[in-house]
Amino acid sequence: MSGRSLPRAALLLLGLQLTALGPAAAVEIYTSRVLEAVNGTDVRLKCKFSSFAPVGDALTVTWNFRPQDGGSEQFVFYYHMDPFQPMSGRFKDRVVWDGNTDRYDASIQLQRLRFDDNGTYTCQVKNPPDVDGLVGEIRLSVVHTVRFSEIYFLALAIGSACALMIIIVIGVVLFQHFRKRRWAERAHKVVEITPKEEERLNQEKKVAVYLEDTD
Repeated sequence: MSGRSLPRAALLLLGLQLTALGPAAAVEIYTSRVLEAVNGTDVRLKCKFSSFAPVGDALTVTWNFRPQDGGSEQFVFYYHMDPFQPMSGRFKDRVVWDGNTDRYDASIQLQRLRFDDNGTYTCQVKNPPDVDGLVGEIRLSVVHTVRFSEIYFLALAIGSACALMIIIVIGVVLFQHFRKRRWAERAHKVVEITPKEEERLNQEKKVAVYLEDTD
């Protein structure tokens, strides 16, 4: 009896360990959460994931959409070894697979944005045996123009500082150039004046000699 109870105890212990590991084996999703894009453009809905199990052929990706003004959830995109686009509805011919499962990327691209695309997009990844986990959400706002953020203000400040430095450098170079030119002109005038002074002195000498001879 003791010989049979030992394998059973080992199996029971293994089962308890697998049960304890179960919650840690859930798929985790990472998204941008909030996204703003301009009407008529294309936008990438980013969805990264991590999984306890290696990525295999059983992996599936499901994208859905909940309109901002309410209404039922709508199908956006499905991936299982190959991408499957919607055959009808608002997203027909407007969704492209932009992910790479080998890099744990389940992103898609939504093309030709419209104002009625405002809402929440959900990304769910299942990678058996990891089939549980949180659903990633992206709240998309379609606008006429993108509002300035801190990044834009920072870029504007850096650009203004660079432009100011360029103006200062150009000013210093021009100042040095005109300064050298002015000194060159002065030196040229000195060279021109010197022969004239010598000619005047020679004339004065000739007059003095003539006067002495006449005396």
